[in-house]
Amino acid sequence: MRIVVKIGTSTLTHETGRINIRRIEKLCKVLSDIKNAGHELILVSSGAIGLGVGKLNLKQKPEDMPTKQAAAAIGQCELMYLYDKKFMEYNHIVAQILITGHDFDNPESKKNFQNTVCRLLEMNVMPVINENDSIVTDEISVGDNDTLAAIVAKTAEADLLILLSDIDGLYTADPRETPDAEIIDVVFSITPEITQLAGNKGTELGTGGMVTKLHAAQIVMDAGIDMIITNGMYPENLYRILDGEKVGTKFRGRKSL
Repeated sequence: MRIVVKIGTSTLTHETGRINIRRIEKLCKVLSDIKNAGHELILVSSGAIGLGVGKLNLKQKPEDMPTKQAAAAIGQCELMYLYDKKFMEYNHIVAQILITGHDFDNPESKKNFQNTVCRLLEMNVMPVINENDSIVTDEISVGDNDTLAAIVAKTAEADLLILLSDIDGLYTADPRETPDAEIIDVVFSITPEITQLAGNKGTELGTGGMVTKLHAAQIVMDAGIDMIITNGMYPENLYRILDGEKVGTKFRGRKSL
């Protein structure tokens, strides 16, 4: 199975912006084990700006573009150092790919991306993909890594997209405001009623939220790919997903109907 796993900033860092070492170690161990089982893994990883903010000891995420891009440049080095170090402990090689929305719009760049990802997987290397935040502009930006992960899953012809977030899945209401809200196990289509369930705010250091996750779901469902939202606080959920257990919210692609 070819699986794209999107890792959100909230999964990688504490609220301070500093690295959540324990969670990253557990996540890399689980992903390595899944890869050992024969699955092809592609990571789409947020966290560059968040890690850069933490390393620079900034009190909050910068609002001006030059500082954001500087933080991304610093944080991306830290991010890949972490992945390289942790995955090598389990004898897995990682490769960095930084892209923009323009790379998917341009047929030649898109084909080069597909060829590179496929060759890396053939060589048993795990691609780690992020938007090139240090140079991206509004005109060529994908905008958020939920959408980026969906585009990657579609372009790489993946079987499954898993979004690791700071929430267990899609609820009938915001569980932070409505304690008796219930998680929705399966979504077959993105209806207006489903769309209304999405809030509009992500975490302080991230850029996403349920709105971007539903947008990602629409992209992959239209391509016949399943998507699951689950809580990145519990990396072992990845085992449960691959064992066929009900975890988080599953968005059924057309090929699964």
